[in-house]
Amino acid sequence: MIKTLEDGFKQLNIPYDSNIESKFIRYRDLLKEWNQKINITSIEDDEDIYVKHFLDSILLLVFDNIDNNKKMIDVGTGGGFPGYPLKIVNDNYEVTLLDSLRKRIDFLEVVATELKLENVEFIHGRAEEFGQNEKYREMYDICVSRAVAPLNVLSEYCLPFVKVGGYFAAYKSENISPEIKDSESAIIKLGGKIKTISEVSLPGTDIVRKIVIIEKFETTNAKYPRKAGKPSKDPLV
Repeated sequence: MIKTLEDGFKQLNIPYDSNIESKFIRYRDLLKEWNQKINITSIEDDEDIYVKHFLDSILLLVFDNIDNNKKMIDVGTGGGFPGYPLKIVNDNYEVTLLDSLRKRIDFLEVVATELKLENVEFIHGRAEEFGQNEKYREMYDICVSRAVAPLNVLSEYCLPFVKVGGYFAAYKSENISPEIKDSESAIIKLGGKIKTISEVSLPGTDIVRKIVIIEKFETTNAKYPRKAGKPSKDPLV
C-alpha cells in the first residue's frame, strides 16, 4: 500500500482498498508520461501528486449528501481533477469532464480506457458554449471545479449545468472572504445560493482548503452564461 494515500484516506475517513490504489498508481504513471508531451500539471513529484491532486480532489467526499449525487460535471478539469479521483473512489458517479484543450481531452480518454472507467463523457470546448447547450444545461446533480478563477466567474461557468436542487462545489484557497462577498449577488442572479463554506486540512500538509457548496434553487436565466470570454472580462456583480 502507498502510505501517503492510505494514511490520507484514513484521516479523511474515506474507504480505501487495493483496487482504488492500483487505479491511482496507473493514473499517476499516465499523468507523468503525458506531462512530458503536453502541459498538464506543474506537479511532478509522486508524493505531491498523491497529496495535491488525488487527496485534494476527494476532499469533497468528506461532506454529507454529496456522495448521493450521481451525475457530475467537472468544468475546467485539466488533468482530470477533481472528477477522476472522485470517480475512482465512487464508481457510481456518471462523470462528464469538460476542458478547452483538445490534447488534455485526449489524455483523459486514455486514462478512462487504461483504468477501465465507465460512464465517463468528455467535452472539448468552453463552458460558456456548452452551458447554453440543451443536452448539458441543467442536467447535472453536481458540478465541481478546481479551476483558478474568481467565484463569481466560476459560478457563471458552472451553475447553468446544475439541476434545480443540485449543487456546485468550488474548490478554493483559504483566504476567500473578499471573494465570497464579491460573488453573493452574482450567485443569486444565476439561481444559486451559498449553502456552506467548509474548511478541510489537506492530509499531511498545513494546506487548508475551502470548499464552497452552492445550492441551485431556481432555473438560471437563459442569458447566462454569456458569450465566450465575457464572464472573465466583465464579471457579474
